Amino acid sequence: MRRNLVAGNWKMHGGLVANQRLLADVVLGAATLGRIELAVFVPFPYLAQTQSLLSPTAIAWGAQNLSEHAKGAFTGEVSAAMLGDFACRYVLVGHSERRSLFGDTDAKVVAKVEAALAHGLRPVLCVGETLAEREAGSTMEVVGAQLAAVLDRVGVAAFAQVVLAYEPVWAIGTGRTASAEQAQEVHAGLRQQLAVLDADVAAGVRIVYGGSVKPDNAAELFAKPDIDGGLIGGAALVAEDFLKICRAAGE
Repeated sequence: MRRNLVAGNWKMHGGLVANQRLLADVVLGAATLGRIELAVFVPFPYLAQTQSLLSPTAIAWGAQNLSEHAKGAFTGEVSAAMLGDFACRYVLVGHSERRSLFGDTDAKVVAKVEAALAHGLRPVLCVGETLAEREAGSTMEVVGAQLAAVLDRVGVAAFAQVVLAYEPVWAIGTGRTASAEQAQEVHAGLRQQLAVLDADVAAGVRIVYGGSVKPDNAAELFAKPDIDGGLIGGAALVAEDFLKICRAAGE
């Protein structure tokens, strides 16, 4: 039985005072959520604060990116080992904003997944198609290729330590959301791609949905058999909304 994961991606938001208030509210509300797993992905400067506030709780934390390099003359980069110093459990890899705005190619994403796994971090591997690709009917071709690039390098067994996140690019920050049926179709396709290589690994991999998940659509999305929670953007910055989404994942 897969345990649903609801993870908040704060993106480039936050501040010491606001973070403390938000996390305190989430911790308080999380006490009644049952068996789902919660996580937050915070900007690098707030990892120490997040570690301090969440260490006594069951809520996990992670970073929004990492370098593929272990060390060296890479000004502004942060390595997997550095994230380990802050007890991160997870790290986002291949988020659409990293791919589109910062040039993270499939090859770079693969290298980052390898770096994360080598240091005991669990990568949350993001895949997704643009609106043009969706309208051209090539969704599964696109997300399948993004997944295959990583599979070909690290092997299917490594996916016992990986979370997949399907995030249609056209639904991120736009207010548009894939229908529950559209999301389920892609999630099932990704799981089947893994199952061809290893049915047991495929059955255990959590595939979360990210794309304008809100309190009013979360329950319908999470009711689908291959949707194992959500990667939450804007709603994760409002404790009440985030907790409502978490409750939907636990129903």
